[in-house]
Amino acid sequence: MGYNLNVTIDKSSGFCFGVVYAIDMAEDILDKEDYLYCLGDIVHNDEEVERLKLKGLRIIDHEQLYQLKNEKILIRAHGEAPSTYELALNNNLTLIDASCPVVLKLQNRVKNSYDDDKQILIFGKHGHAEVIGLQGQTDGNAIVFQDLAELDEVTLPNKFTLYSQTTKSVDRFYQIKEELLNRGYEVEANDTICRQVSNRYSELENFVINYDKIIFVSGKKSSNGKVLYEVCKKYNPNSYFVSSVGELNESWLSPNDKVGICGATSTPMWLMEDVKTKLESI
Repeated sequence: MGYNLNVTIDKSSGFCFGVVYAIDMAEDILDKEDYLYCLGDIVHNDEEVERLKLKGLRIIDHEQLYQLKNEKILIRAHGEAPSTYELALNNNLTLIDASCPVVLKLQNRVKNSYDDDKQILIFGKHGHAEVIGLQGQTDGNAIVFQDLAELDEVTLPNKFTLYSQTTKSVDRFYQIKEELLNRGYEVEANDTICRQVSNRYSELENFVINYDKIIFVSGKKSSNGKVLYEVCKKYNPNSYFVSSVGELNESWLSPNDKVGICGATSTPMWLMEDVKTKLESI
């Protein structure tokens, strides 16, 4: 006897336009050529990376990039530091630049601030590809912090310019700005958060309250996935995180449940559809 689950995929979940752009670009080239190098995971989702590897995508890191000459390299949506472009010129590498337009605009603004001799603070995740690209615009002189407590260890000038990684929480960014103003600093704050990402919070909140159970599908490496899953849990405690169909657990479900499926900006729609098919067969 089946569970007779009623399963719905959240229409606003799945790839953001930056990821769609990068993957479309990769697939167009792989339709014509046997392989394409990509600097770093094209998207923080192992299942989608595997799908593209089977088509000929070869994921490399910066160390491997140094060894290559006369090749094509895809720059993914997260963007890259200026040093990568210099290396490409020196090694006769053709860069297929799929940097997200929102990230490119932010890189440009950070560079302009740095060229104006401003001290730059970036609210972002240490070691994240986008943040490394942003730091590169400042010759590594920007101060990156994930949490305000980190700034207690740093001597800050009285005046500085504050930026944010594009996928951070808007509310958190403004809380940080207020706190720094309260501490007496003169803060020039630039809200550079991608609204396609930040709008997902309210869209998700409105979606998850309508279901008995929520299955949130995301790669474990996705920062955005971690944050959005917390939103799910907050508004629907019966939310479960899976990276693949194999991680689904029948014990989470009851007969006739209404189940909602949603995901991160790095979660492919085909993977959410696979999860839906599996749930409907239970």
